[in-house]
Amino acid sequence: MSSLLVDLVLLGLTYVVLIYFVATLTKARLDGGRNNSGDDGDGGIEDYTPPKIDLPPGVVWPSDVDKRKKDKTPVNF
Repeated sequence: MSSLLVDLVLLGLTYVVLIYFVATLTKARLDGGRNNSGDDGDGGIEDYTPPKIDLPPGVVWPSDVDKRKKDKTPVNF
């Protein structure tokens, strides 16, 4: 065998061993979070309400428009 072939085989084996170790260490770190019952660790109070966005004057959200009141005045552009 030539030395180039031996070097390539050793390089391939080293690559496989390194990938194996990286995969097992990463899996151990990701699986370590199963014991905390889904707590992501950020703390604080959970607030799921959407933020109130300050809109410019005259702009309203479609959900805030009163559907019972119909504005009969024509709009001129």
